[in-house]
Amino acid sequence: MSESKPGAAGFRNHLVGEKSPYLLQHANNPVDWYPWNEEVFSKAKQEDKPVFLSIGYATCHWCHVMAHESFEDEEVAQVLNGSYVSIKVDREERPDIDQLYMSVCQALTKSGGWPLTIIMTPDAKPFFAGTYFPKKGRMGMPGLLDVLGQISDLWKNDRERIFRLGDEITQALQSSSERSSPPRTLDENTLQKAYGYLSRNFDPKYGGFGSAPKFPSPHQLTFLIRWHARRNDPVAKKMVVETLDAMRNGGIFDQVGFGFHRYSVDERWLVPHFEKMLYDQALLLIAYVEAYQAFGEERFAQTAREICTYVLRDMTAPDGGFYSAEDADSEGKEGLFYVWKPEEIIQILGKEDGDLFCNFYNIQAGGNFEEGLSIPHITHGTEIFAKRTIMERSQLEDALDASRERLFEVREKRVHPLKDDKIITSWNGMMIAALAKAHQALKEPAYVAAAANAADFILNRLRTSDGTLIRRYREGEAAHAGFADDYAFLVWGLIELYEATFEVRFLKEAVALNDRMLDLFWDESGKGFFFTGKENERLIAQTKELYDGAVPSCNSLGVLNLMRLGRMTGRVELEQKADEAIKAFSSELAEVPMAHTQFMNALDFVIGPSREIVIAGDSDSEMTMRMIEKIHARFLPNKVLLLREGGENGDRLIDLSPFVEPLLPIEGRPTAYICEQYACKTPVTDPNSLENVL
Repeated sequence: MSESKPGAAGFRNHLVGEKSPYLLQHANNPVDWYPWNEEVFSKAKQEDKPVFLSIGYATCHWCHVMAHESFEDEEVAQVLNGSYVSIKVDREERPDIDQLYMSVCQALTKSGGWPLTIIMTPDAKPFFAGTYFPKKGRMGMPGLLDVLGQISDLWKNDRERIFRLGDEITQALQSSSERSSPPRTLDENTLQKAYGYLSRNFDPKYGGFGSAPKFPSPHQLTFLIRWHARRNDPVAKKMVVETLDAMRNGGIFDQVGFGFHRYSVDERWLVPHFEKMLYDQALLLIAYVEAYQAFGEERFAQTAREICTYVLRDMTAPDGGFYSAEDADSEGKEGLFYVWKPEEIIQILGKEDGDLFCNFYNIQAGGNFEEGLSIPHITHGTEIFAKRTIMERSQLEDALDASRERLFEVREKRVHPLKDDKIITSWNGMMIAALAKAHQALKEPAYVAAAANAADFILNRLRTSDGTLIRRYREGEAAHAGFADDYAFLVWGLIELYEATFEVRFLKEAVALNDRMLDLFWDESGKGFFFTGKENERLIAQTKELYDGAVPSCNSLGVLNLMRLGRMTGRVELEQKADEAIKAFSSELAEVPMAHTQFMNALDFVIGPSREIVIAGDSDSEMTMRMIEKIHARFLPNKVLLLREGGENGDRLIDLSPFVEPLLPIEGRPTAYICEQYACKTPVTDPNSLENVL
């Protein structure tokens, strides 16, 4: 509840009791913000006012700008409080609201982003949309005060027009989720079409795709790794390798503290938007791990380790979950925490080491960023750079690493950007999957331990007694029924965690959550998964998420999970569900496969060849573990892996996967049973022979 009237000293609005860091950032605004709930729409109806909806997130730079410019401004607050009922939504807590109204903005304005600004009727029907608005018009942009004034006049004088527009937009939203196009054939040609688009849009000079701004889009890279594995295509490999190298060497990577920033505002990957998102770390970790498995380049393994270092150090809660993000801004300036001047470096490291560090990381007088500051980045690797000095490469690398650690210690004393410390189920699922895959490739116990701790945290703290997931946890409070992406990503994480640890409980939880996802979100008429389900609030339209944007869609991962769990458990009906979803989305996928590269990864699995691998042996056997390590080390994206042990562990697996019961060690030796494209091969009892078969 607000503590006094708007405009009075000490006023705090209705966000004061929320847990979201983003909403709490606005709790002291003079705007009388409300969180999204039924009561606020009742208030709008009673007071006969339109609803002003503002959607953003805690680490969004332009959200901060608009907040400071307008929402902290008494003049704007007076207009909003007098003529509107105002709602703030954290898009990360309520992605259902964000997705729905973002689609309105994209349809009406042909663009989108955050802060998202929506004006709608008291029935939640939108009739105006935009993103950032300055307080007063400038540079061709309308001012927020102008917009609010014009819509207030329309509300008073031409309300019928507003209601008609709201009804038309709502009807279009409801129709858009009803995919009725006839099914189309999806095959290797569909994968080739996606590959062709990426190859045409590849930047041969700087890596990545398209021009500025450049986003990492890791699922585009993991798709290309699969295409290379399928066709042995050197161009696909070249695109992946050059993009991964360019990002790791660029300013988009935190060269001092590790981890990736959100995106690059330029085509060179030099100047990033400095926020760090958990999901970017997870998806990029997977891309570097898979590149290491596929191409064997040690530098990709090293980058994967650096991402893990950052996440385990800075983004892991004491109880085991992973935090959401770190802001771009500190002390009111974007990127200030991450940038340097040469004299500062030399003062900390001394002249010799300081000059070496500045030369290698391009920290120069005049800077490459604002106010003479420099973003560390690498132009030439240590092999080339060492030739320009009298140092051996190993000596150079040791010196640079020691200097980096010293600078990191000093940087830790700076004012840190805000950490959004809420724990989101779906993003944690991604990081669990990533760390489990990193452990498989790199054999680092700390990674799988962190993944298991996070999984236990989510399963214990963010799940109700009936098996329903909760979206968000912060300061002891779990809130908001989970969405389809929460289920899809957590199931993904649990599958990877099982294949890393062979603890049957993780596979059992994956199966149970996948069944719950089908019960809550499956569309029995149009097939595929709705984003919202039976436990979620009903909005003005129910949508299906298919586009693989900053994160993959719930349908992309949902289909792949169905295929993998179908193969792991022998439940054919799960594969049939996957087939139904593919047919339901086939027209859109065939038309623009490049917009659905994670779904192309699922299609790659479906097309095959895929493999079911069962190792029959006990986990304490050295020979069993050698076999598992041979499998973990290789890039085998279209395999599922089970460990058929004896005793209670074996019995638990048989309960889930009855087909493994007769698969036993041959002559007491651990044995690999491999089936490919519905045909089983001769069992293998020797690790070297297994490697040859793989």
